[in-house]
Amino acid sequence: MSQLQIHGRNFDVDGDGFLQHPEIWDAEVARLFATTDGTGELTEKHWAVINFIREHWEANDMAPMVRKVCQHTGLRLREIYELFPMGPAKGACRIAGLPKPDGCV
Repeated sequence: MSQLQIHGRNFDVDGDGFLQHPEIWDAEVARLFATTDGTGELTEKHWAVINFIREHWEANDMAPMVRKVCQHTGLRLREIYELFPMGPAKGACRIAGLPKPDGCV
């Protein structure tokens, strides 16, 4: 387990930078993580993706497939990659405080 320090706060993360304790996640944690990967300031579209991913994970104990993210948010895959430069799994799921997804997000 590694430590990631962002603006004076320390987070336990795995080797890929995913939160080890998803229960500590909140909007401020999301904003902090977004500053570390080029995502920048979170907009309404970012939050639509983040909130859907987080809600799906809480209900199903797994991240949704990217197709479901697109259907739910009305965003195209290309838009999601523009919003999250590291992609839906490494970028969006990481910012949403999920553990590293196993499959295709």
